Amino acid sequence: MSETIARKVQRSLQFLLLCFCAALASPLASALEFQGIWQQGAMLVGHTEPGNTVVFQGRTVSLTPEGSFVIGLGRDVKGPVVVAVGNGKDSEQFSYPVAQREYKIQRVDGVPQRTVTPPSAEVLKRIRHEARLVREARADNDRREDFLQGFIKPLEGPITGVYGSQRVYNGVPKNPHYGLDIARPTGTVVIAPAPGIVKLVYEDMYYSGGTLVLDHGYGLSSTFIHLSGVLVNEGDRVAAGDAIAKVGSTGRATGPHLDWRVNWFGVRLDPALVLAYFPAPH
Repeated sequence: MSETIARKVQRSLQFLLLCFCAALASPLASALEFQGIWQQGAMLVGHTEPGNTVVFQGRTVSLTPEGSFVIGLGRDVKGPVVVAVGNGKDSEQFSYPVAQREYKIQRVDGVPQRTVTPPSAEVLKRIRHEARLVREARADNDRREDFLQGFIKPLEGPITGVYGSQRVYNGVPKNPHYGLDIARPTGTVVIAPAPGIVKLVYEDMYYSGGTLVLDHGYGLSSTFIHLSGVLVNEGDRVAAGDAIAKVGSTGRATGPHLDWRVNWFGVRLDPALVLAYFPAPH
């Protein structure tokens, strides 16, 4: 073998060895994929090798037996965000940019003034108690894969409020709106947008009126508020399309409508994005 050929063979072997070492050093490089959009308010469904660990925003994320999982991006999250994946021996971080959104200002007049400025310490105590009940209902991490079946609209009708808009009630700036408002007459039936288990039924919360929380598994939940009635009980298992509640105008509302909200644990997501990127198959 000539010296030139020997050098070429040596370089080729060195290159292959470097590639092999790189592969060993980064065995997770192709072990992570996502469905959805990296945008404020979005839900994303990821997949990795079963048995891997996934950490997102400081939270260790639960995986299905097949390696699927769900995460969520809040209204004001700034990118890039980091997802860390490990397999017990190696770990790697993946960085994703987050598209920023512009939110509208929505002025809502005519709501009961008591729901804009709570009148007493006793009412504030009630508000905090009810908020804790909702947080607890959304905090469960049930290992059910209902969210993987996709979502349908819980109600058809005019959209009167969107996720993220800054709300000004009776001239007083308040927290942003985190739901999708759909206007229909009082008593119109609301259906389950995806399968789940009913985690909370509350007849009359101070701000949200008739309230229902439906758990879709792995920290993903739907909340339905301003209801005039609830057709299910806590602990019930429902399928997508089942009748679960009735439209109302209870709580801080000016007219009958459904306010549908989606959460990943405490992270508030945009229901419109959930419908757009995770529609249930027809």
